[in-house]
Amino acid sequence: MITAYIGIGSNLDQPERQILQAMDELAAISETRLNRVSSLYASAPMGPKEQPDYLNAVAEISTGLAPLVLLDELQRIEDDHGRIRERHWGPRTLDLDLLLYGEQVIREQRLTVPHPGISRRAFVLQPLEEIVPRLQVPELGAIRELSAACKDQQVRKIK
Repeated sequence: MITAYIGIGSNLDQPERQILQAMDELAAISETRLNRVSSLYASAPMGPKEQPDYLNAVAEISTGLAPLVLLDELQRIEDDHGRIRERHWGPRTLDLDLLLYGEQVIREQRLTVPHPGISRRAFVLQPLEEIVPRLQVPELGAIRELSAACKDQQVRKIK
């Protein structure tokens, strides 16, 4: 089993409900166990500002699935939640990002791990640091240092 971390975000159609339901669905993926989840965090959108604020969380899972198979499962869950990919960084019912897959570095056409934006996004780093404060992100360093470098970003822990 590999330990992987999934970023979860939503800003449409009752975001808290979307995230909590997605956590249940992560636990239901075959060969996968949900180990722990972070609190929910609120933040302004990264992209176009004419959209609602986001809620975000991070889930730690153990999985026997290969990275691309896991990615397919995450995208299936997004699709089940009505995810529409109209524009980059646009509003969404659910966004599931494979942030880390063990200590592996993956660079494939469909998947880059660690997630390409992980080191620049407080809304990912803060919940990740909450559940794994001593985490070392492959090729990037300690989660605490990465998170500290993004302290100027407005992220609010809500539950």
